[in-house]
Amino acid sequence: MLKKKIENALNKHLNAELYSSYLYLSMAAYFHSQNLNGFANWMQVQAQEEMIHVMKFYSYINDRGGQIKMMPIEGPPTQWKSSLDVFEGVYKHEQLVTSLIHKLVDLAVAEKDRALQSFLQWFVDEQVEEEASADDVVQQLKLAGTTGPGLFMLDRELKQRAFTPPADTTE
Repeated sequence: MLKKKIENALNKHLNAELYSSYLYLSMAAYFHSQNLNGFANWMQVQAQEEMIHVMKFYSYINDRGGQIKMMPIEGPPTQWKSSLDVFEGVYKHEQLVTSLIHKLVDLAVAEKDRALQSFLQWFVDEQVEEEASADDVVQQLKLAGTTGPGLFMLDRELKQRAFTPPADTTE
């Protein structure tokens, strides 16, 4: 059984992960409107990954006897200045999510909840990958520029990204 303090924190984070998916879908829609379908694909894959995170938290709360509490989700931005602006936003958002995960780890340690600590380790590791992936595109955009042939080459590259659910999505 989850302590109420932990249950509330996990529900809050579940909803933060839902917002992440919502944000990335908004970014995908922006890229579609700019005829940058590779960038849109990258964001759609990212949105799917975030939904995997949502379901991991959902299952964990249920498995530990907690109650899921769905909360209102704030509408994400819908316009950006450039592709670089979008990906700098992605990188900043992933840094925020990392800090939220770290706060959950701190709570798990403080509450001596070993099962939660174990569960969260996957997310700690995942956030390293998430931040690196976003920063990689930021750096490529800085090199390629936000208009012209470099942008279109990167768009083609990002179109190749495919969603691959992790093997342990049933947890």
